[in-house]
Amino acid sequence: MCRNIKTLFNFDPPATDDEIQAAALQFVRKLSGFNAPSKANEQAFHQAVEDVAAVARNLLESLVTNAEPRNRETEQERARLRNAKRFGTGD
Repeated sequence: MCRNIKTLFNFDPPATDDEIQAAALQFVRKLSGFNAPSKANEQAFHQAVEDVAAVARNLLESLVTNAEPRNRETEQERARLRNAKRFGTGD
């Protein structure tokens, strides 16, 4: 799966439309192999992004869990620590 696609389910506050759109864009880029489509493929590419975003929104609204919502700041800090451990601090 794409590393740039982040988990969007069960966060407080919930995922925004911008986050869902960004995940859909990354997914379509991965599937198509295009970072930016040619003029000939532009309409199909953008339609696919819209379709994937709609399906993702529907999925996120349909999922249920008994788990407590995750905190965005806590998850970002965990990711930062994992990256520092994996790649070094850069100092």
